[in-house]
Amino acid sequence: MSQTWTSRSQAIGVSRRDFLKGAVLLGGGSILAACGGTSALKSVATQVLKPKRGGTLVAGLTGGTASDTLNPLAIVNNVDFARVAQLYDPLVVQNRFAHPEMQLAEEITPNSDATVWTIRLRPGVTFHNGKPLTSEDVLYTFQQVLNPNSPGAGAPSISLVDLASSRIVDPLTLELHCKSPFSTLVDALAGFYFDIIPVGFDPQNPIGTGPFKYQSFTPGQQSTFVRNENYWQSGLPYFDSVVINDYADEATQVNGILSGQVNAVNLLSATSIATLKSNHANVIISDGGGWTPFTMRVDQAPFNDVNVRQAMRLICNRQEMLDLVFQGHGTIGNDIFAKWDPLYDTAIPQREQDLEQARFLLKKAGQENLKFNLVTSNLAQGVESVASVFAQQAKGAGVTVSLDTVTPTEFYGSRYLSWTFAQDYWFYNPYFLQIGLGSLPTSPYNETHWDDARYNKLYNEGIGTVDVTKRAEIAHEMQVIDYNQGGYIIPYFPPVIDCVSSKVQGAVTSKTGIPLNDYDFKRMWFE
Repeated sequence: MSQTWTSRSQAIGVSRRDFLKGAVLLGGGSILAACGGTSALKSVATQVLKPKRGGTLVAGLTGGTASDTLNPLAIVNNVDFARVAQLYDPLVVQNRFAHPEMQLAEEITPNSDATVWTIRLRPGVTFHNGKPLTSEDVLYTFQQVLNPNSPGAGAPSISLVDLASSRIVDPLTLELHCKSPFSTLVDALAGFYFDIIPVGFDPQNPIGTGPFKYQSFTPGQQSTFVRNENYWQSGLPYFDSVVINDYADEATQVNGILSGQVNAVNLLSATSIATLKSNHANVIISDGGGWTPFTMRVDQAPFNDVNVRQAMRLICNRQEMLDLVFQGHGTIGNDIFAKWDPLYDTAIPQREQDLEQARFLLKKAGQENLKFNLVTSNLAQGVESVASVFAQQAKGAGVTVSLDTVTPTEFYGSRYLSWTFAQDYWFYNPYFLQIGLGSLPTSPYNETHWDDARYNKLYNEGIGTVDVTKRAEIAHEMQVIDYNQGGYIIPYFPPVIDCVSSKVQGAVTSKTGIPLNDYDFKRMWFE
């Protein structure tokens, strides 16, 4: 099979085009909650049970580090996401069906060319200290994200926002001006870096509008949150408190569930399923859109040669990785992220293992008998195991891969984003949002050091294109570049395997790749 894809479908099918046109309403319409409906996703909880109030949920989560944070604008690791989900709310959220859904915003409406967006807030929302949520807080949040001296992680994703021209219309209405058309604003705000904070926010005394309030926090160890009695979603949360423990490994998590020390654990491998089920725990398996890529620095040898990068992608036996590590759960990947985005191009041929072609490309690059280190860590489900599988598969192409296993603290420490060949973990993001976070020279997490002039130009065109069909064409051209030249290997989209004790109800599957109801603990309860 040829390693390069040079053509793609020139027309989007009727159903696909209609779906794309329905994704965003521009020119006088409002973008409202995009509810997921029923779907084939099934709840593990017995939905006929009436939720009960009370008790403390204790979660044992992996992926945390000594640099854990409660600042929602600067979150990095998996457990950071779990904590901020308890303390804060965004304007828009990705729901468990991977659709944007209004949260603190009642509606977000563009003008005809998407250069001005009007954000109308939900009335009656208060922060943990009793202060009402206002448009001033939303503007302040944007100001902190775009602070040139200390930008938030989401800054590149909303770089088109012109704060100097934006204005507060009234206490619940903000008029957000953009430097040029910004058609993907709602997708950007549905990312994980735009939780709303109050004017004068102090990360040492974190105050949000979320379902739980801060009580204590020890980075890398434990955090405790107590019920927000004035939460804007009536009746929620059910638990009196939530305790999140940072756990080092899966064995500790499984033992914690079996011993009753914890009620919920995240990001398990398939090897734990049988043991947990035999002990009557509820195992929740989601085919999510999260991804655990191999990352190649395109500015460092040998991966600065596109022939080497393509060879690495051809080394992967993708189905074997899923079979060996996840017992067949999960979805085959094609080295392109944003699996659930309507802009995802399914016409690009599925890449298969081709060791002969990989050898040819390595010889062409002068890299026969290539040897290098792969930095791996217990970042997420199956990451270390897949690293071992890749090393075995690479031998078939004459490549020797040595594993350099580090702790999550070291991985996300001072050398994060500098590893030559490594792995990482991302939750699902829509295509253009993900590019802003990790595939531009200005991106905060550009771990592959990707900087392609054509790609950058297409990105700017794409986020400014109001016509969704034309935006899809731009995205498809960019995905061809991802496929042929990029710095990522995305062999699969892993399943999310979580577990709750038999007495925990309300745990459901999710397409986002975020564990445990998207860490939506407010909707869980003890039977």
